[in-house]
Amino acid sequence: MSNYDEITAARILLELPERASMDEIKASYRKLIRKWHPDKCKKTPQTCKEMSARINAAYKLIMAYCEEYRFSFSEEEVLEHGTEQDLWWSVLAKAPPGACHNLVLDPSSASS
Repeated sequence: MSNYDEITAARILLELPERASMDEIKASYRKLIRKWHPDKCKKTPQTCKEMSARINAAYKLIMAYCEEYRFSFSEEEVLEHGTEQDLWWSVLAKAPPGACHNLVLDPSSASS
């Protein structure tokens, strides 16, 4: 099994989408480990123990991958993952002077 296949299997086991934040990864892990914890699980103790072990292993694999991931801080990447406000500022910063004079950002404040 390739590294990609292992990570994909772990992602699926943890019920994660293809893109997930660290908070989403941790929340999904916590939800699943609570569900399958041998003290709370309604399945057989052996099944719960095995599933808990699989969830822990998947989480460790995903976290190891995340720790080794090299983040990009290039302008292109930062802008791609920026906020809506960042997008507006980038558009407004490139507009010629006076081009945004009549721009209405909040339609509810526009006069009829």
